[in-house]
Amino acid sequence: MRDLAFIAFLGAIFALGLRRPFLFVLAYVYIDIVSPQRMSYFLLNAFPISAMAVAFAVLSWAAMDDKRDMRVAPRQGLMLALLGWCYYTTLNADFPIDAAYKWDWVWKALAFAIFLPLTLRTRLRIEALLLFMLLSVATIIIAGGVKTALGGGGYGQLKLIVDNNSGLFEGSIISAVAICLIPLILWFTKYGTIFPPDWRVKTFGYSLIFACLLMPVGTQARTGLVCAGLLAVLMLRDVKRRILYVAGAGFLAVASIPFLPASFTERMGTISTYQADASASTRIEVWKWTWEYVKTHPMGGGFEAYRQNEIKYDKVEIVGEGASRTVVRTPEIDKARAYHSAFFEMLGEQGWPGFILWLMIHLGGILRMEVLRRRYRNVPPDKAWIAPLATALQHGHIIYLFGSLFVGIALNPFVYMLVGAQIGLDTYLARKRAEEGIRPMSKPRGTSPAPAAA
Repeated sequence: MRDLAFIAFLGAIFALGLRRPFLFVLAYVYIDIVSPQRMSYFLLNAFPISAMAVAFAVLSWAAMDDKRDMRVAPRQGLMLALLGWCYYTTLNADFPIDAAYKWDWVWKALAFAIFLPLTLRTRLRIEALLLFMLLSVATIIIAGGVKTALGGGGYGQLKLIVDNNSGLFEGSIISAVAICLIPLILWFTKYGTIFPPDWRVKTFGYSLIFACLLMPVGTQARTGLVCAGLLAVLMLRDVKRRILYVAGAGFLAVASIPFLPASFTERMGTISTYQADASASTRIEVWKWTWEYVKTHPMGGGFEAYRQNEIKYDKVEIVGEGASRTVVRTPEIDKARAYHSAFFEMLGEQGWPGFILWLMIHLGGILRMEVLRRRYRNVPPDKAWIAPLATALQHGHIIYLFGSLFVGIALNPFVYMLVGAQIGLDTYLARKRAEEGIRPMSKPRGTSPAPAAA
């Protein structure tokens, strides 16, 4: 029955795409994020639906889309360069078989992100893309939020639709992405046009924000907690009554503690006592190993290069109470530990060239959104949506970068869709400024005013 529901939904999108080809792009976004083939018993697994969606999207764009004043942004060139560099490091990887497996999805994520801005020629398309991204991730977040509210969850125990601990279905990743989405949700509750922001949209939006905030609780991922803290700080930029905001946020944070599971508060407490936590201790040692590795391998070791690491560390615990407390150091040895940081992931796998390209792509996005935020700060009402959207995309990007300090999501496809949306917004506004710039300053003589559009 579930297979039939997925087939009916995707079939409807593909059928409508014959009249509105941009829907093929949205179909690929949905398939890539939700992965309905993972939830299918047979029918969807029998067809390469992801490849079909992207093939239809590219072919329909090439055949039918308007390409006048098509613009290619510098960051698309940077992503193309990163794609080429990843291909080179894959050919020369320390673990060629494992590297080939990761390359199989990395090149698709980067290629789609390069292509995506070319299709975003109108505000409607930009909004539709962001809405599909938001609602697709919401299918995972809502399921996790409901389970958390009903008393489920736990570190590594919260099952999100499918029993799969990879991609957006992994606890630390979804908790960070959920917080990234909150600025966009707030934008849709005020400026959305596909679903005008009435009481129903606002109710759904605020409920989804609550579910997003529950994700760090349900997954017990420390990454989500620090991302939520950063979001609270970033929102100070646009709050009018900052003292009241800080007081209210502090009160809600303190008031929520009694309602949080004891296991959550205990795990969050390890943020300040990381040496007693094996997970945190191994991360630091892996980062040290990566730094030493890149000194002798400045070009990187290709995907999955971490598999050769062997780390030794002391797990430090304080035993006893009062004057009888003693420090106990337990030697630990571990092998093939993942990077648990996008920054060290890029450094270890792609070396300094890949790391610099990756950093330029993301810091460039934050800078460009700041430019748009300032440029469209004081504009007529018909452009009032632009600065808030640039701010929402910027804040989501900053939260991603901050969260990626502790999670290996350097090449996560969802993040590059966000980058593609930023570039699409930037190039769309550049076209609009060019169109406005070539309009005559005054009407020609002998002409009468044109009638107002209906």
